[in-house]
Amino acid sequence: MEEIVAVIPHYNHSKTIAKVVKKLIDLKLAVIVIDDGSNTQEKENLSSLDLLQNVQVIYRAENSGKGSVVKDAMNIAFEQGFQYALQVDADGQHNLDDIPQFFAKLTQNPTAIICGKPVYGEDAPKARLYGRKITDFWNMINTLSTDLKDGMCGFRLYPLTSIIPLLSNEYIGDRMDFDTEILVKAHWYQIPMIWVDTSVKYAEDGISHFQGFRDNWMISKMHARLFFKMLLRKLTGKAV
Repeated sequence: MEEIVAVIPHYNHSKTIAKVVKKLIDLKLAVIVIDDGSNTQEKENLSSLDLLQNVQVIYRAENSGKGSVVKDAMNIAFEQGFQYALQVDADGQHNLDDIPQFFAKLTQNPTAIICGKPVYGEDAPKARLYGRKITDFWNMINTLSTDLKDGMCGFRLYPLTSIIPLLSNEYIGDRMDFDTEILVKAHWYQIPMIWVDTSVKYAEDGISHFQGFRDNWMISKMHARLFFKMLLRKLTGKAV
């Protein structure tokens, strides 16, 4: 798996990220962690990971958002010669035991984004589930399809040879809007997507950085932005 690197955006999750990184190392993956302006104690806790083989920890002085961090990590990975980036959350929410399924799908579909399709347990907050249904509705409109089975799960394996040009040519949100916007625009660019059912548990450390009003407003603006751009693409004969 030398061509694949795991990328982890980190913000004040030092209690859970060590377990996540250990699992990725056990799977023989290189790891890039970008800390997005965590507090001093969290950064100190994170520093031990930097001593591990094939693990890079990069620190940002100020918080600029999950999407911004993931985009930076992808660009760094591509510059270092990696062909694929596995996006994983730092909070232990993703079921890393499913990663071999992602790799198996990648072998069969080397140009596709391998996307986690979340299967939720009883611990899933109802408000978040309703929010996802709204996003699913808008994704159907903005892609004129039902191809996007989920737009918000950040457990994905990206082919960098097609994603890096997308990041260069298109605006993709810097915060919680990133996970949805990159898939909609990847669909416009006709990048194939393959889906893997994966169980999701909500943050082991009980910390969520989703800020209700701010992030819902940002996501609403994203859907509107995508809608009008979709109309423009349709009118000019471009793929949607």
